[in-house]
Amino acid sequence: MLADYENAFRHVRIRREDGILELQLHSDDGPLVWGDGPHEELGRVFTAVGRDPDNRVVIVTGTGSDFIASMDASWVGAMTAQKWNRIYTHGQRLLTQLLDIEVPVISAINGPAKIHAEIALLADIVVAEQSSYLQDAPHFKFGTVPGDGVHVIWPMLLGPNRGRSFLLTGERIGADEAKRLGIVAEVVPDGQSLAAAWKWARQLARQSDITLRYTRAALTQNLKQQLLAQLGFGLALEGLTAYETWPDA
Repeated sequence: MLADYENAFRHVRIRREDGILELQLHSDDGPLVWGDGPHEELGRVFTAVGRDPDNRVVIVTGTGSDFIASMDASWVGAMTAQKWNRIYTHGQRLLTQLLDIEVPVISAINGPAKIHAEIALLADIVVAEQSSYLQDAPHFKFGTVPGDGVHVIWPMLLGPNRGRSFLLTGERIGADEAKRLGIVAEVVPDGQSLAAAWKWARQLARQSDITLRYTRAALTQNLKQQLLAQLGFGLALEGLTAYETWPDA
């Protein structure tokens, strides 16, 4: 039931209307700052959402003018086995539990998505605002293997060669190019992504519960298989470079 979890999370504002559940990512009512808190919490959010049979469509969006604004210093410091085990565990749950949501998911990219853009791109319908862009900013540029699922998702979305180049160079892909490449379904003026997502959600919600759930299962099966095969391996390699990158910080 919604009452069991709607006020249980620090970094996600939750509301539901006519079976459409909106998840708004935030930090202290402003744009989400990525760190240990959101990394741990979002897997639990997606688990709770996926277990609620009254959710028929899910919308994920950010706050203000950024989908995810920046990273905090919660992970900076000497790496330990215990610290990486926490990152590894929550990194597995973050994406697998998102894909385990059993109804269609729509993302409203309300601004730059340069950290964990894959959260938005794993949605079934992706809406982006004109000024938004997609990037993998925090990994290879800073000496860390991009192994927390981005190594699976970006080559699938962009093709093997462009996907590998994207992760190695840290390039930015603007909203219009993202639509041309087929990774964004719709580009809308700034400030209108959430309204557009709700329009799509209401359209999808006309279908029966069983159609919504079975279609989501069919559309995500390949993604689940790819992550199952590769996510743990990628995180293990990322962990090894984390020891090298943050030895004494």
